[in-house]
Amino acid sequence: MSILTQLNSPFLYIVCGTIILFIAAVSLFFLIRAYRAGKAMGIDTTKMKRVIAASATFTLLPSVGILLGVIALSGSLGTPWPWLRLSVIGALHYETQVATAAAEQAGLGGLSATTMTARGFVTICLLMSLCIMWGMVFSTLFNKRYLKRLGSGSGKSAGVSGFGDKAMTAMFIGLICAYLGSYIGGFISGNGRFTFTGSWLPLAVALAASLAMAGFVWLAEKKKQAWVESFSIAGSMLLAMAIAVLLGRL
Repeated sequence: MSILTQLNSPFLYIVCGTIILFIAAVSLFFLIRAYRAGKAMGIDTTKMKRVIAASATFTLLPSVGILLGVIALSGSLGTPWPWLRLSVIGALHYETQVATAAAEQAGLGGLSATTMTARGFVTICLLMSLCIMWGMVFSTLFNKRYLKRLGSGSGKSAGVSGFGDKAMTAMFIGLICAYLGSYIGGFISGNGRFTFTGSWLPLAVALAASLAMAGFVWLAEKKKQAWVESFSIAGSMLLAMAIAVLLGRL
């Protein structure tokens, strides 16, 4: 039995599916509680139903990107585990990055079903789970104090909220630079010399995704088409994946 068959076993589907169903039940529970609280506060039920419908609509579009992430990871990690990670607290860019890094450090050379082992899969699962849990831990311990600072009048004047935005932007730019650096390094270097014989495909795909995202941002900000923001990530991913397949065939 291949490792990929084991990772798609009914047992894993039952375990991961049970957790996902529990999360869905909790979400439904709070949805009902919020709806009843709204009625008790005298909020018009028609408006609440309209908000629920709009929220559901704008949730489905961004989830296309999450589905693509599940499909991308299922080829090496099976379907149940990526489905669980991206359904509960995972993020698309985080899961793929950590899974790839963990696979490389485990000696697998990258995410691939042909090199995947049981020990490598367990290592990947542990890192994907442990590394993301600190957001919950820090929120539980420090979020109340942080929110008090934001609401105490020391917000933008003291640079609190502004710092958060800048820190996230800097972290994202750093992440992109790290990826581009590795792509460029893989393309131009070899045996200690500048050979320019490596694969240029990751660079082309990154450029295609960047141009696609720039187009969505232009439509949203310059043309006032705010609705495109809901599927800008999914659209950029789909275009980049299509470019990767096309260039790979060429």
